[in-house]
Amino acid sequence: MVGMGAMVGGGTGAALTAITMVFEMTRDYNIVLPMVLAVAVALGVRRMLSRENIYTMKLVRRGHPVPSALHTNMFLVCSAADVMDKEFLLIDECVTFADFLRLTAGSTGLRHIVVTRGKIIVGVLRVNTGLRQTVSTEGAGVLMGALAQRNFTIVRKDSAIFDVIARLRRHDAIMGVVVDGPRHPRAADVIGVITKEHIADEVANSARVYSR
Repeated sequence: MVGMGAMVGGGTGAALTAITMVFEMTRDYNIVLPMVLAVAVALGVRRMLSRENIYTMKLVRRGHPVPSALHTNMFLVCSAADVMDKEFLLIDECVTFADFLRLTAGSTGLRHIVVTRGKIIVGVLRVNTGLRQTVSTEGAGVLMGALAQRNFTIVRKDSAIFDVIARLRRHDAIMGVVVDGPRHPRAADVIGVITKEHIADEVANSARVYSR
């Protein structure tokens, strides 16, 4: 019976459940102490060999992030692909701002730009109405590479939002460039962008259900 409880507690991670279940089956107080010791050892050995239990291992192998205990929140469940903005432009650093204005003629509001040098990502830029007016009057011939900001970070599409927030803060980045694929990121791998505003919008959307 002690061995059975140790197997259940170690394999599922539900230590208290295993101890209580075996005690309820035996109604023997003498089994409690050896049961606690056996389950504790079994759980410790399993955690040394595998961080996941039999319930979460299959989900992790499928690529689903599985939060644990009191750390469960949307930042650990949502991935970068769930929050990213797919409306962005890849612009070569040698393109002038005037050419960019002609390329985006008729569009208004905020545009997120990923600036490239061939296949390499070299910077990011957030183009709003104020920047359009300022640059167009003071020198529309300036290159996009000169306007691009270098404080960005690369984010994999399956990264949890919690990790994305940490990377943005650690690198003091204004934008995370989301890429697809395990290789060294190239311009062709970019599938979206994430800013602090996108994360804030996601938090607001997740809290909307509680305000009804």
